[in-house]
Amino acid sequence: MGKKVHSKEMDPLYEGILQLKSIEECKLFFEDLCTMNELISLAQRFEVARMLRQDHTYQEIAELTGASTATISRVNRSLTYGNDGYDLVLDRLEKE
Repeated sequence: MGKKVHSKEMDPLYEGILQLKSIEECKLFFEDLCTMNELISLAQRFEVARMLRQDHTYQEIAELTGASTATISRVNRSLTYGNDGYDLVLDRLEKE
């Protein structure tokens, strides 16, 4: 399988994630799917995205999350030039 996120081979994973109905179910699934370090990295990047949208500086974000400036820059590039995935989720969370 190639490294394509948008492929029919990836669809079963996305469909599986859409079946989760609670935070507890997400915890169970993602703890089986990912290593603890992978989960921590995903959570860190998500928090970086949230903080960038709130106009925190790279220095503030690095101090509060422990993320490297390379990680912060990568997330910022996704927010600016990506597929709007972070914005989609963060917008929905802010409306709750």
